Amino acid sequence: MTNILKNKNILVVEDEQEIAELVKMHLRDFGVNVKVAPNGNCGMEYALKRRWDLIVLDIQLPGPSGLDICRNLREEQNNVPILLLTSRSSETDMVVGLEIGADDYMAKPFGILALIARTKALLRRVDSFAAVESETSLSSRINIRSLTIDEKSRQVQLGDRKVDLTAKEFDLLLHFAKKPGQVFRRAELLDSVWGYGHEGYEHTVNSHINRLRTKLERDPANPEYVVTVWGVGYKMNHDAARV
Repeated sequence: MTNILKNKNILVVEDEQEIAELVKMHLRDFGVNVKVAPNGNCGMEYALKRRWDLIVLDIQLPGPSGLDICRNLREEQNNVPILLLTSRSSETDMVVGLEIGADDYMAKPFGILALIARTKALLRRVDSFAAVESETSLSSRINIRSLTIDEKSRQVQLGDRKVDLTAKEFDLLLHFAKKPGQVFRRAELLDSVWGYGHEGYEHTVNSHINRLRTKLERDPANPEYVVTVWGVGYKMNHDAARV
């Protein structure tokens, strides 16, 4: 089986030294190139200095918080996958993190094997979509009224305006757009877009859909594209047309 982690470059921003070293040790066992930042200032510097395959980011840090780093990255149009680490008592911070662009989160204390599995899932999704891109023709697009989704370039345009999406936001939008009218439960979206299923992680789906609506909809409270099917899940409006 291919080692999805081999030669990946991962930044771990964690001020608790024991946790940071444990994560670093186990990731290196899988062939990962790991850089550890022990506080928010170093984390901000390292995160912006180079391209990473993944950033494991603690929320509570000395100096700039993990939320500050996440927000800064997304404002810079840096769509690197971000896995947040948060204490169980800081659910509000976790929700805010997802709202501003994090891709996933884990609550402390966590098992190292679960962290490795979550890391693999995030990277696998990125690689799988990259593979699809390489097989997709340059002209392959999905048009949904004034919305255009280009699979090859992973770009989205709404009328004349370019829409900047994170990697996971794009994956989620593309998943809906490829099957317009089909209703997806949150658990199905977790499996298909994030690569895992886990009860209690519905916040991840909800937050990403809310962010998509903020970026796509004229009135996010009354969406025209990704709509809610009450008591079931979400769907892309069925009047999408593929060209």
